[in-house]
Amino acid sequence: MEMRKFLFVLPALFFCTFAHATNYRAALVADMDTGRVLIAENAKDVNYPASLTKIMTLYLTFDALEHGRLHLDDYLIVSQNAAAAAPVKLGLAAGSKIRVEDAIIAVAVHSANDVARVLAENLKGGKEGTFASLMTRVAREIGLSQTNFENSSGLPDDDHLSTARDIALLSMAVYKHFPQYWKYFGIRSWTYNGKTYTNGNRLLGTYPGCDGMKTGFTNKSKYSLVATAQQNGHRLISVVLGAENKDVRSDVSVRMLNRGFEMLRAGAPAVVRQTAVAQPAPANSPIVQKYATDAPAIAARGGVGVQFGAFSSTDAANSMLARVKNTLGVNGYIEPTGTGLYRVRVSGLTDASANELKNRAIGAGIDCYVFH
Repeated sequence: MEMRKFLFVLPALFFCTFAHATNYRAALVADMDTGRVLIAENAKDVNYPASLTKIMTLYLTFDALEHGRLHLDDYLIVSQNAAAAAPVKLGLAAGSKIRVEDAIIAVAVHSANDVARVLAENLKGGKEGTFASLMTRVAREIGLSQTNFENSSGLPDDDHLSTARDIALLSMAVYKHFPQYWKYFGIRSWTYNGKTYTNGNRLLGTYPGCDGMKTGFTNKSKYSLVATAQQNGHRLISVVLGAENKDVRSDVSVRMLNRGFEMLRAGAPAVVRQTAVAQPAPANSPIVQKYATDAPAIAARGGVGVQFGAFSSTDAANSMLARVKNTLGVNGYIEPTGTGLYRVRVSGLTDASANELKNRAIGAGIDCYVFH
C-alpha cells in the first residue's frame, strides 16, 4: 500500500528545548489531521507499549461495533482466564457478564486487564492468542511497521513491542476511522458496581483542549502516555514512552504539546531525530476493511431467546450458527459459558416469537429450547 510520506528538517532548536534525558526513552508530537510530525525523539526505537496496547484492542472493538458483530448493549461472558488476569483489573468473576459499553469504558478509563481479555476472547473465538495475532496483522495493514502484539492488554512479554511512531499512527487511525467512539478516551471518571475509577491521564481537565487518550505502565516499560488536545482548530497528539514516573510522563507531554502548538502558530519547521509518522490507511481502504468479517459475533444478549445447543468448540458452534441462519433465516450469536462451552442462541425476542422460532426449528430437525 502506498502512503504519503513527510519530509523533516533537523534544526538545533529542538535539542536545546527537548534534549533526550534518562528520565524518558522516546517522545513525539504530531498533527492528527495531517499526520505531520512536528517533534520526534527516538520515535522508531522499539519499546514495551504496556497498556497503550489497549488502543488496538479498542480499535478492533470499534470495528466490530461498526460492522454489527457487537452492539453497545450486548453482554460479554467473563471466562476463567479473563478473571485470572493480573491487576490492574475490575475483578470480574468467572461466568459473570459485562455490557460492551461498560467494557470499553473500563479499558479506556481504568485500563482493566481482565476486561481487555474479555473483549479479546469474545471477539476472536475465545482465544486471546488468536486475537493478538489479528492485532498484529491489522497493525501492519494500517501502517505500523515495528509493532508485535502477544496479548490484548500489554501485560509483560518480551516479544510484545512497539514504537512511539507506531503508537501515534495507531492512535490517529482510531481518531480517523472511528471518530464516533473517540469520546470514551476523554472520560475522566467512571462508576461501576458502586466503585469510582479515575482516568490516569492527568492532562484531562488540566491541559487546555485535552480530550484523551491512554496511559501505560509495567516495570519494564516504565510510564507512558498518549495525550491529545485541540486548540485553535489544530489537534495534536503527543506520545511519551518509558518515563521514570507519572509526573515525568505528564510534564513531558505538556511540554511537547505546548511546543507543538507554538510551532504551528509560528509556522516553524518540523524537528525530528528520526523519521516518524505517515498517515494511517483511510477508513474506506480495502486493506482496513478486509478483516471486517474475520471474527464471529460472540456476545450475550438479554431477553427471551432460543438456544440451539452448547458446543465444546467454536468450529462446532459456528456450524450450528450457519445452519440456523441458512435454515431459519435468523442471525444468531455465540455465547461462551465461561466453562469451555459455546452456546448458539438467538435472543431479544418476545415469548410468542421465541416459541414460533422454536417450533420452526424443531420442524426442520434442529433441537432447541426457549430461555428467559
